[in-house]
Amino acid sequence: MVRRLAACSLALGITLGAPGLAAADGNDLVLSRLGTRITDNMGTLTGVVGQNLEFRSLASQMGVVLAPHLLTPADTVGFGGFQMTVDYATTTIDPNGAYWRARTGSPDPSGAGGVAHGPSSLSTVGLFARKGMWFPVPSFEIGAGAIHLIDSHTWTGQVYAKLALHEGYHQLPLPSLAVRGAVSRMMTQHELDLTVASLDVTLSKHVGIGGTWRLDPYVGWNLLMIIPRSEVIDPTPNVDPLKPGNETDSDFNFVFRDQDNIYRHRILVGAKLQYYVFQLTLEAQFALAGKSVDDRSGTTDACMPSSTTSNCDAKDTSPSQRTLSMSAGFDF
Repeated sequence: MVRRLAACSLALGITLGAPGLAAADGNDLVLSRLGTRITDNMGTLTGVVGQNLEFRSLASQMGVVLAPHLLTPADTVGFGGFQMTVDYATTTIDPNGAYWRARTGSPDPSGAGGVAHGPSSLSTVGLFARKGMWFPVPSFEIGAGAIHLIDSHTWTGQVYAKLALHEGYHQLPLPSLAVRGAVSRMMTQHELDLTVASLDVTLSKHVGIGGTWRLDPYVGWNLLMIIPRSEVIDPTPNVDPLKPGNETDSDFNFVFRDQDNIYRHRILVGAKLQYYVFQLTLEAQFALAGKSVDDRSGTTDACMPSSTTSNCDAKDTSPSQRTLSMSAGFDF
């Protein structure tokens, strides 16, 4: 476990210390691929319409991948406690979803071939710190960390606050109970702003093993609120609008209109194993399929593939997703 923690720390350090590259990585996003090009009878480009249906499903699945990490039982680390961990997680996606052609590494960026747009999962690695506190109330814990989406330039900053409503009564047949609020904010993707707020309820039970090991299995429910926002998108990045003859090129720039928040539900089960100050936490999460709808005022028309209007109601068509996570580190 210690060797694995050291290897993860070294890999993360190399990632942090490596100079930024101009070229995009395979999991970076090119949202201009989700725009339908409108042409006249002569085949001349006259405008680009962002596909809200695909944008919503892409943001929903990416939101689950980059959602706040859980990886803790209901018990806090204690008001004098402090924890440092390296976290790793892998989350399934639907690579056959047409919206994943927005991945830079997609073998079919036009979405015309009907092939998978890359691997069926995305992985993240990061560092987290957690600290127990007495203020503003007893049994209070805060945490913060940075998570990197592997094979991309994407990072997220994550923070949370947890309140243990019931903890420490390990000799009684009663589980510990905690509620937590968290937020994750995507960084370094210039076409997409993605914020994921999280609220969860966790039950856990401490079990001592041989007077030296402690095991804390836990279960929980988690609500995600995913808030996607589009930046200005250039569908013709290879055309210089400052070059004579290209003055109208910037007229084709577009944005995806702000959508209603996306809600996803997750069920989780995990266990924390600790020996002295060393701890290892394993967790499995199951995110239910997306069902929320972006309800536009003034219309009841549902968004369809290759729609020529953005004034339509977009439904989240994301299928269910599974996440396997591991946290290794030290509790002091």
